[in-house]
Amino acid sequence: MQTAIVLGSTHATVKHESFAGQRLVVLQPIGCDDEVDGPPLIALDGLGSRRGDRVMITSDGSYAREVCGHDRTPARWTVIGIIDE
Repeated sequence: MQTAIVLGSTHATVKHESFAGQRLVVLQPIGCDDEVDGPPLIALDGLGSRRGDRVMITSDGSYAREVCGHDRTPARWTVIGIIDE
């Protein structure tokens, strides 16, 4: 589990079938000191996070498959919580 800041959302006209109906967000991972912790990434978001929100993310593939409802998905990152300030 890691924390990140939502930079915005993205759309794809051609995408894997497991992404149909899924919301994709662009995130900036941050460390415990609120400093950037790696490059931006794209994650599945079923919780409705908004730009500027601080979120918890996971790279657990089984959770991504559960969110997609698909046995095979190329998704690695998934938003699992929105952190209250």
